[in-house]
Amino acid sequence: MAGIRVGTAGWTDKSLIDSGWYPAADAGNPEKRLRYYASQFRLVEVDSAYYALPAEQTAAAWAERTPGGFTFNIKAFSLFTQHPTAVRALPKELREAAGKSGKERVYLKDVDQQVTEQAWERFLAALEPLRAAGKLGAILLQFPPWFPISRANKAYIVSCAERVAPRRVCVEFRNRTWMTEDNQKETLDFLSAHDLPYVCVDEPQGYPNSIPPVLAATSDLAVVRLHGHSDHWESNDIQQRFRYRYSDKELKEWAGQVRRLAGDAAETHVVFNNCYRDYAHVNAQELQRLIGAP
Repeated sequence: MAGIRVGTAGWTDKSLIDSGWYPAADAGNPEKRLRYYASQFRLVEVDSAYYALPAEQTAAAWAERTPGGFTFNIKAFSLFTQHPTAVRALPKELREAAGKSGKERVYLKDVDQQVTEQAWERFLAALEPLRAAGKLGAILLQFPPWFPISRANKAYIVSCAERVAPRRVCVEFRNRTWMTEDNQKETLDFLSAHDLPYVCVDEPQGYPNSIPPVLAATSDLAVVRLHGHSDHWESNDIQQRFRYRYSDKELKEWAGQVRRLAGDAAETHVVFNNCYRDYAHVNAQELQRLIGAP
């Protein structure tokens, strides 16, 4: 299944390093860890870009430390997806303008358009080494629970995609209105019409904004993110929220579903986000084995 890439949402988490997943000889520094990770997978998702704008020299190091054919998906900076953003997470020269309201955390609506424009420019410029190396995958737009289906929000999604073009985005929703039975077709048709990949999710159900595990390819790229089924889904403790190890039975079921999804797309990315210790990495390795992905 050459068109399927499997990976995890990160390779630097302290609990992962402490778990012993990295051989001792390959755990000594960031360079060794990334090189080892890239020997096991062909895909990784960079979640750190959500918390702070990445640096171009860091992206250049990522490109140099990974083999040809390796892919980085990048989670969009929190400001761009209308999440609360710490003013201190912005570059120093943008902080004064962004923080003129006196708030320590701001939303997109709180900052001048010029600040947003400059933040986007810096974000995209930082990714250029990956793009030049042919290693930039999709920019993940993960929208928050307070981002419901609406004409204005559809327009905003399209504007983000147009802003980053020719780079591409993929879209994940956290507000259930996008994928209710009444709206599901509308949402998928909207994404298809704009050639935007829908991010299929696996996550706990029964919560106010639970998104059902609908598998759909709305572009030539299909994306799946597996968050697990922790009993602490609403916890503010990230490790508790994603502390879930998929069983062999679940992985076999997902292997079949991923194969079927891949039949509708040129390339399929599967990202394990159950990042507690080595849970995601062990699960990702097993899924790779089950689907025969390189």
